[in-house]
Amino acid sequence: MSKHLILWIACIAASFLCPSARSSAQEQTFQVPSAPQWTDTGLDLQSGDVVKISAAAASSDAQPCDPNGISGAVATNLPLPSASAGALIAKLHSQGAAPILVGVSNELKIEESSHLFLGMNVAGASPCQGGFSVKVQRIPSGTGANAASQTRGQQLKSQLSNAAQVFMSGQFGLGKSESNAVSSNGPNAANTAAPISLKISDTTLDSDFRKNLDGLPRRVNDQLNNLGDMVNFVIVGSQKQLQAALDAASWHIADTDNRKAVLNALMETYDSKDYIAMPMSTLYLFNRKQDFGYEMADPIAMVASRHHFRIWKAPFTCKGQEVWVGAGTHDIGFAKDKRNNSVTHKIDPSVDGERENIGNSLQKADKVASMTYYLPPNPVQDAKNATGDGYHSDGRLLVIFLQ
Repeated sequence: MSKHLILWIACIAASFLCPSARSSAQEQTFQVPSAPQWTDTGLDLQSGDVVKISAAAASSDAQPCDPNGISGAVATNLPLPSASAGALIAKLHSQGAAPILVGVSNELKIEESSHLFLGMNVAGASPCQGGFSVKVQRIPSGTGANAASQTRGQQLKSQLSNAAQVFMSGQFGLGKSESNAVSSNGPNAANTAAPISLKISDTTLDSDFRKNLDGLPRRVNDQLNNLGDMVNFVIVGSQKQLQAALDAASWHIADTDNRKAVLNALMETYDSKDYIAMPMSTLYLFNRKQDFGYEMADPIAMVASRHHFRIWKAPFTCKGQEVWVGAGTHDIGFAKDKRNNSVTHKIDPSVDGERENIGNSLQKADKVASMTYYLPPNPVQDAKNATGDGYHSDGRLLVIFLQ
């Protein structure tokens, strides 16, 4: 039996044997870009559920999107002709369902079993940039904390079952092989994502520091030198400051050994605790593996959905202070590793969201002296990671100075 499969068994055991792991909030936040047209929330809805949806424009340097639509935008062949172009819309089935206008907010009463998709009312090019930050509150049919807990348990059981099927298919050729990804959106993980408002300084970076940032590798690589995730943030401060700040911001150091992780998961289960340190693969920058890997997620959703980053100490300093260079992404489910057809985590292709999440978490923890954006030469804007999944970015580094 492979060590990965053992880890899976441990994680599933931890999820179902720990009573504390079953409770969860019913509110989640999603980032809805202008493309692809539909964003799968991963939410299976039942008859009698009530879904409250509210939206705001995601940050954008250009024309921001408005959940109510863009006045005067081209309105030909729209999915929902009665609504303005660029408006937030929803549908409750993947095929043949009529879109529903959400706008800034809407409340949906579910009459039959459904699955929630969110999208922008566009046909062709989007009339705006940045997309939406959408908050979805699901109120299950029935009342009381027990009903909510049972509903979440059923959702999780389905998510883990689907994830295990994808794993078995990818590793051993069992079952259906056409599944591309299984999404699992942890409530705590989603809630940390948006809305995000960073306090950005307009102070110009030191010229020597800018020169060093210009010389940074743009992307990390795996052990076979396949280019992968982009370098998207920099933290200035001592190792002690760094670790204290990340601890205060609820980031957890990831396990680095799968066998150790299995033992940890089983022991946490035995003690009725939550296992929140899923292993992280090794990647390289400056010709060496990461110094630290950190992650943040709902304990149960950690199996499939987590915010995480790897960080390396830079070979230069900024005015005598240590500099840490990081690559952050948001795992949103599972997908086939295009290098070897095994199963790996699938990342959110809008990687700037994780960059903002890292900055926001440190800002909320009151550990930031200042932070600013810096656009290096030859920025990464469209690329593929080492497993073959595409991602996109505005190419900027978020430079964070710790207190």
